[in-house]
Parts: sequence; structure tokens; C-alpha cells
Amino acid sequence: MSGAGLRFLLATASAATLLCALPVHAQEAGLRGAVNEADTTAQLLRRRPAQQPAPEIQDQAATYQPISPGAVPEQTDPAGTDDLFSEPPNAYAADAANPSSRPTTTAIQRSREARERRAAPARAAATTAATPEQDEELTTGTVRQGTVDSLIAEENGPESERQRAIEGRRPVPDENPFEPTGIRFGTFLLKPSLEQGVTATSNADSSSDGKSAVLSETTLRLNAASDWDSHSATIDAYGNVRKSVSGQEVEDVEAGIDGRLQLDFADDIRTIATLGYDIRPESASSPVVIVGTASRPVRHTLDGSIGVEKDVGKLRFAVTGEAAKESFSDADLSGGGTLSQEDRNSTLYTGRFRAGYEISPALTPFGEIEYGRRVYDLRFDTAGFERSSNRIGARAGVELDMGEKFGGEISAGWLSEDFDDDRLETISAATIAADLRWSPMRGTIVTLNGTTQVEGSTTPGESGSVLYTGRLGVERQIRANLTGFAAAGVGWRDYAGRDDHELRLSAEAGLTWWLNRYAGLTGRLRHETFDSTLAGRDSKTNSVFVGLRVQR
Repeated sequence: MSGAGLRFLLATASAATLLCALPVHAQEAGLRGAVNEADTTAQLLRRRPAQQPAPEIQDQAATYQPISPGAVPEQTDPAGTDDLFSEPPNAYAADAANPSSRPTTTAIQRSREARERRAAPARAAATTAATPEQDEELTTGTVRQGTVDSLIAEENGPESERQRAIEGRRPVPDENPFEPTGIRFGTFLLKPSLEQGVTATSNADSSSDGKSAVLSETTLRLNAASDWDSHSATIDAYGNVRKSVSGQEVEDVEAGIDGRLQLDFADDIRTIATLGYDIRPESASSPVVIVGTASRPVRHTLDGSIGVEKDVGKLRFAVTGEAAKESFSDADLSGGGTLSQEDRNSTLYTGRFRAGYEISPALTPFGEIEYGRRVYDLRFDTAGFERSSNRIGARAGVELDMGEKFGGEISAGWLSEDFDDDRLETISAATIAADLRWSPMRGTIVTLNGTTQVEGSTTPGESGSVLYTGRLGVERQIRANLTGFAAAGVGWRDYAGRDDHELRLSAEAGLTWWLNRYAGLTGRLRHETFDSTLAGRDSKTNSVFVGLRVQR
């Protein structure tokens, strides 16, 4: 072909190209073929909707129907700014009408579209869950999500009702409206009480020759308990003064204090320490008879103990050491002067080892052995006897723990004291001990206490005696402001080396009517009978007490 013919063909092709003004990417899309419809829909979700031309412009534009696949209609720019490199303004609208004709021009864009396709299902699920109802029209841009609780249907219940004001609610009744509130003192709560009244008795000093009298009686009590997070401590103290108003002349003073400290350590180890002191006139029923005295000597008792308890699985072990000091003041003689009681002063040192096995939390049987030494201040008494002795004993029992309903322990065993002086007979006897607390019903408490004691003697050639004591008591809250109690006691003394014995029986009952939380009226009745095989020791005592009790 000649050069002129070639130039003519090129000019004709250029003119046709300018008249059509087809976009470059439209040509490439036609060559690459159709695109998957699902991919196109996902791509439309992220693309901005195309601006639609004005209606008058759409009417003027002639619709072009392509003959071959992949072709696109001619685009006419109303402003006359179309060229080979610009994208037609209705490109996005054409894609929406025919998704299969959407172009993909670059590798970067294809990679981006692939990432969008992978993330599309998760994003669509989140959008559907957050906004269950959507318009059919596509929404783009930032979509405000609903709150989590908006998806949960709220149900109205009793707790949704409007509550009354706090000051308008009915106050909760106090279960113990007459119980003392106590006084805060550091980390302790103190509960003091004072009782003042008058006692009318048929036997002022409970002796075999006692006379009737009217006595003024004052009793002060104090209880203190710690409120520590760990460990515990309690203190109980009392003081009592009895003085004659009329009748037989009597003036007695009694006082005592007991403290207990418990320290709890790791590995189920506990340390318990106690300390106590008591002072009171010696009882007329004492085994030591002093003839020709105007008053009984005053007895002082100082005792203390320390023990360590350890739990190993269901095994329970305890080691305890005790010391008790007894001393007596001089006795006043009827004819004047005093009689020394120094040969009765002694100290008892004992050590005990206990082992038990917990069958259940409420039942723990145990066994215990004891060894001790009683040492008198005077090696020889006024009669020339060495009364110091060695003490040995063993007992078995059971510990009970059923919470507030029932608890304590009870045991029985054997005890023996062998004196340093061979002329004195060894004291050997069975022992019993009990400390039980039972609450059969709310407001009722039943207690049972029992002890066994070995008592010394100053009578030449006599070793001493064994005293068994027991007390059964019942306390009942009859009403919120009315409480009552009843108790019965028994004591049996057996003299070693002879057939003599003594029996003491007692019974008492009382009521307290509380006027308010801090004051109440109280009254008591008491009867006591003492029978002895020894001459001149029998006695009976009846007494009535009426008074006022105040507490804090």
C-alpha cells in the first residue's frame, strides 16, 4: 500500500475514536469478561452511590444497546469535558444496573477487593445483629449501633416496683430489746451491772448456831469481751458485800476476777491461757473445824494455766500446765487474839495431756492423764506431819459440739494423792466432771456442772476428804421483759480413812422484771440443808432477796 493510502486509514481510525470517546478502562473490562455477581454486590456496599444526572439530561441522552458482550454505551459529558482519560460520571450507575460490567483496572485494587470479600461475611453478620431491621435501600457511611441492653426485653417484677422512702419503712423489731448494749472501751465491749437489795434470812452465816437477820446486799459484776478479727479474750469480775441491817451481826466481802486469752495460729494450733483470783470467807461447811473462833478465816485463791492444742486430721492433742495457790488469813478467836492458819497454805502444780479422735464434728471422745505435786508452805504442820503429796490421775470422756443447741464435755476417771508422810493414808477416789449446756427451745438454757476436789486437813493423823459437787440450772425468757431461773445443787463429802460423810442440798429460784433496757426488779428464794455425821455441823438456811438491778 502506498503512503497516501496508509495516512488515509490512520486518519479515518482517529476520527472514529474521537467520535466514540470510549473510556480506556471500559475497553479493558470488555476484554477481561464478566465479574462474579456476589463480588460485585460486596463491592457496591463499600462504594459511594453515583450522582444521578438531572432528568432533562437523561432524556436528551440516547440509550445505546451494545451488540457485542462487554461493550458499554457512549457517554456524553454535558459540560463538554470528556476525554480519553476521564471516567464517565455515570460509571457507578452503569455498574449498579449491570454488575457484570464493573471494571477492575489495577492489581492493587484487585487485592483490596479480595480483602473486602473475605471480611464481607463477618461485617454483614455484625450489621444484621446490631440492626435487625434495615431498609431495602443500601446504607453507607458510619452506622450508629444500638446498645447491648436494647436487645434484651425488660421484664417487670417485684424489684421493679417503686420503693417507699427509708424513713417511711416499718422498723425491724429488736430480738433482745432488754439486753445490755455495753460500753465500748478500745477493742473491748464492757457490760457492767449493779444489783442492790435486801436479804431476809433465817441463818445469817449458814452455821449450825446461826441466827436470823436482815442484810443489805450489793453486787457489782463486769463482763468484757474482745472483738478482734483473730484471737479472743474475755474478763469476768464480781464483787459482793453483805452487811447486817438488823439481827445477827454479819459483814462479808467477796470478790473475784477471771481472764481467758486464746491465740489462734497457723496449722490448727491454739494457745489458751487463764488467770484468776478469788477472795471470800471460808464456808461454815468447810472440812476443817476451828473451835472458839469469832469469825471464819478469809480464803485467797490464785490460779492460772497455759495450754497448747493441736489438730492433726481427726486427731486432737492438748498439753496443759496449771498452778493453784491457796492461802488463809488468821482466824479471830472469841476470847481475843488470832489463830494462825499458815500450815494450811499450799500450792498445787499439775500437768495434763489429752488425746482425742473426732468421730464427727459433734462428737469427740478423749482420754486424759494427769500428774501433779502439792507443796505446802510449811514442810511440817503444827502436829508434825509432812502433808506435801504427789498427785496422779486419769479420766476418759467425750466432747460435744452441736452448735447453739448442745455443747460441752463430760468425763469420769480416777485420782490418787500419795503423801510424803507414811503415817497419812493415800487418798484415792473416782472422779466425775461435767460442763454441759443445752437449749431445748428458743429462750431456754439448761446447764449442768460437776467437779471433784481433793481437800486437805489439819487434824492429826487424817489425810483429808474428797468433795463431789453438782449443779443443774434452767434459765427461761418467759417474756421479752421477764426472765426466770431455777437451780438445784448437791454436794457430797467423803472423809478418807473413816466412815464420816456430809451431804449438802440446795435449791433456788428467781425472777427479773425489766422496766427498760437499763433497769429491772429482781427477786430470789433459796433453801439449803446441810447434814453431817459429825456432831454439831447440821444446819438449814432459808432466805429471800428483793432488789433493783441496773445494767449497761
